[in-house]
This record gives sequence, structure tokens and C-alpha cells, in this order.
Amino acid sequence: MPTLFDPIDLGAVHAPNRILMAPLTRGRATREAVPTPVMAQYYAQRASAGLIISEATGISREGLGWPYAPGLWTDEQVAHWRPVTDAVHEAGGRIFAQLWHMGRQVHSAVIGMRPVSSSATRTEGQAHTFEGKKDFETARPLERSEIPRLLDDYAHATRNALAAGFDGVQIHAANGYLIDQFLRDNANLREDEYGGAAENRIRLLREVTERVISVAGQGRTAVRLSPNGESQGVDDSDPEAVFLPAARMLSDLGIAFLELREPGPDGSFGKTDVPKLSPRIRKVFDGPLVLNSDFDSRAKAQAALDSGVADAIAFGRAFLATPDLPERLRIDAPLNEGDSNTWYSRGPEGYIDYPMLDEASRAG
Repeated sequence: MPTLFDPIDLGAVHAPNRILMAPLTRGRATREAVPTPVMAQYYAQRASAGLIISEATGISREGLGWPYAPGLWTDEQVAHWRPVTDAVHEAGGRIFAQLWHMGRQVHSAVIGMRPVSSSATRTEGQAHTFEGKKDFETARPLERSEIPRLLDDYAHATRNALAAGFDGVQIHAANGYLIDQFLRDNANLREDEYGGAAENRIRLLREVTERVISVAGQGRTAVRLSPNGESQGVDDSDPEAVFLPAARMLSDLGIAFLELREPGPDGSFGKTDVPKLSPRIRKVFDGPLVLNSDFDSRAKAQAALDSGVADAIAFGRAFLATPDLPERLRIDAPLNEGDSNTWYSRGPEGYIDYPMLDEASRAG
């Protein structure tokens, strides 16, 4: 069986190890969703990952409601992403942009319009805005006539990602965001060809993936799914019935890799309280399968590879606090402790000041 430190081909990208950096929202862009210089240092510090998947990045103002998250729909955003990707490449790394449409998980105070979703539904709780938290709003159903425009937004963001120097893109279809709102039946109440039976609910995912592939190619297109349990209020009465056909469809399209987010009982953005589907998805998805969530040690990650289910592991919070994570795992060195108070703050503290191994050793 392969180890975490063996190389792997993820579509068109040759990764020197199987330790991926999962997408991590950090809120260091401008109010206009333009990347800032500190982001180049942050990502370059983590370039020893087999592949970096960027923080979730908006495909449009409609789809990006997280304050100070970056976007990929304007020329200014593209121009300011370029120093980030250049810094990663100069440090020997590889980076995909994660393409994000949040659907109903936004507030009009941020995006300047009413949220859209598969149906007229509302998330419980409150949305983050520039002025603090506000109650989520009831989304309007995305009209059938708007689907071509949405597909254009994904294609435009993909072209921009490539122009900005990214090595590929990952479609965010997980965590209760727009595509997940179409996939799962407690959020998708539609009666047209995008609702009802599972083959209809996976239609938008298929059309988005096909459109992105038409721009980036199969080998530079990946997808993220969260196939188990509730996530930000989005759930399904029969996950196997929708996620196995979705994975088989993505396999047939020949995407670079599929990442599955399967949080445990204490996970964020949902909790898995049903048997994990990854072993069954492994049987229908022929490409590289990446597992994410709750991996915080070499032993746990290697066990997932040894099981034959995973081909690589995407580490999230461990990479947030430990920029040289692959080397720490290789020699079984202690990881840095993360500070949740600075996850979404605006400055360099808790962002680019986590020590590398030699610095941590000297400090100890």
C-alpha cells in the first residue's frame, strides 16, 4: 500500500506526496473580495503540501456572502491572485482554486440581493455580515431560465482561475452550499428536471462539472462532496441513493480527483451520525479519492490509505496551524496548536506567524 509520502498523479498534476491542504476560509481578502499580499506568504509557507486547495473563492457576488473572503469574478481579483499562485509555485508547490457559490448561506446585507437556492428555503441561525451576525433570509428559488447564467459564472471563474495561475479548480459541492442544496432532498423541493428523483437532483452538479471541464479540462477539474449527515441545515433522507450516482457520474466524466468531507460527531459544518459512504463510493469512483475531516495524525491518515478507500488525505486545521505539516508528519514531530480566535480575523496574527519546525524547536 502507498504511504502518505509517496507521489500521486491527481489528474494533470503530479503531487510529490499524498498530504493535501484542504480549503480553509480565513477572511484575509478585502471587502471587495480582492486577495491581499499577506495571502501570498500564507500559501507559500504551506507549499510542501502535495496540493493546496485554496480557501473557498466566490464565483460571483451573488454566490459570495462571507465577509472578506476572496473572489474570482473581476479582473482586479485575478490580478491580485497572481502573486499568490506565483509565490506557491516559486516555493515548489501546486494550488487549485476552490469555486464557491454559497446559495442560501448568505445575507443580502453582504451580496446586495436576495439569496438564491434550489427552493424557497431558509437556514436556521445567523449569517456572518460586515456588520455582525444577522438572521438568515428565505432564499428565492433559482429560476430554470437562470441556470445557463449560473453555468456561465462557473465557466468565467474557471477561466479567471487559470489566468491567475492556478493549476486547476475544485468545484465546491459540499457543506450545504448551493450545489449541495440541489443534491439533497430536504432543501430541494423542486418539481422540474432539477428536483425530485436523484438523477434530477444531481443534474446541476453534472452540468456545472461538464462546463468547468470544457474550460479547464478533466485533469484540472476536481469536486468536493459531503455525502453523510446534516450540513448547515441541508440533509437527505437517503444519502446513498443520491451520492453513489453522483460519484459514478463524476467518475464517468473523468475528473482529476474527488474529495469527500465526512465529519465525525464533533465535526464542523455538520456531523456524521450515519455510516460513512466513502467505502461504497470507492467502488463506483475510479479516479483518485481524497478523504477529509478529523485527520490530525500520521497514524489516522495512513490507516485510511491502508484501508484502500483513500488515495490521499486532505488536512484542514492541522495545516492551518502547522505550515510544514508534511515534514512534521514524516518525522512524527508535534504539531502546533491552533488559535480559533484568529481563524477569521483580519491581520497576520494567527495566519502567517505559526512557527516552522526549526523555529518551534528553538522556542522550546
